[in-house]
Amino acid sequence: MGNQMDKLSHLSYAEVPTVDPNGVDTEEGPRIGVSYIFSNDDDELEEGCTVDGSDKDPNKEETQYDPRDEVECAVYYRDECIYEKSVKSANLEVYSPENLLNKCKAGDLVEFVATGQFPHWAVYVGDFQVVHLHRAELKNSFLTDASQGRRCRIVNDLYKFKALGPDMVVQNAMEQVGLKDRELSWRNSEGFAAWCRFGKREFKMGGEIRIGKQPYRLKIFISEKHSHVLEFQSLEDMIMEKRRNDHLGRTAVLKELATHFSSVEQSKSEEPGAD
Repeated sequence: MGNQMDKLSHLSYAEVPTVDPNGVDTEEGPRIGVSYIFSNDDDELEEGCTVDGSDKDPNKEETQYDPRDEVECAVYYRDECIYEKSVKSANLEVYSPENLLNKCKAGDLVEFVATGQFPHWAVYVGDFQVVHLHRAELKNSFLTDASQGRRCRIVNDLYKFKALGPDMVVQNAMEQVGLKDRELSWRNSEGFAAWCRFGKREFKMGGEIRIGKQPYRLKIFISEKHSHVLEFQSLEDMIMEKRRNDHLGRTAVLKELATHFSSVEQSKSEEPGAD
C-alpha cells in the first residue's frame, strides 16, 4: 500500500465521481473530491448534534483536537500558491478560547477545531466577540460561546492574499450580521470569514464562472516527498473539498487515497495487453 501511495497523482475535476442528487449512489469505489456537491452547509452540523447526526451530550466536552490528524495541504491558482497549511509553513498551535482572547486583534480570523468535525471559522470584531456563519445564519457571538468547547487559533496567514485593513474587515463582517438562508452568499464559515478579510468575490457562491480548465489545484501532502493533487474550477469548490478532508482527518484521508491508488492499479492491470 505504501508504494501505491508514494506517487504524485492528478485527478481532473471532471473525472472525479460525484454523488447522485437524489441520494442514490449507483457506482462503487472511492469518492475522492466532490461528494459534498449536493450536501447542505457543513455548519448545520455544529449545534445540537454530532457529525454522525446523533444527539450531542451537552455535559460532554468536544473530542480533543489531535495535531497528528491535521491534514497538511497547499492550494495553487495556476502557478501561484494562495493557501498553505503545514507544520513548516504555519503556526498550527491551538489554545483554549480564554487564552486566545489575549492574542486576538480586531480583524483577525479565528479557526475552531476538534477531531471529527468541520473546522469553524469566525471574524474577531473586538470586545471578546466574533461574527460567524452558523446554522445558515450570520451571527454575532462571544468567542467563548462560538467555540462550543473547541480549541482555537488565529489563521490570518493561511491564505496568501493581501488583507484589507482591520476596520474594513470588521465592517465587512458586521454588515452581514442577521443574514440567513437564501440571503447568504457563502456555503460555509471559512468562505465567509476569508471574504471579510480579503474581500475577494471568489470566496462567494458563484463568484467564478465554472467553464474550461480547472485553475485551482489542491495538493495534499502524503509524506515529505509525495503528494496527491486534485483540480477544481473554482475556489469555492476547492474550499468545500479541503474542509471535507479536515473533517475526515489525516488518517482517514490517507486511507481513502490508498484505496483510490489501489483501484487505479487494479484497473491498469486488468486492461487488455497489461503484463
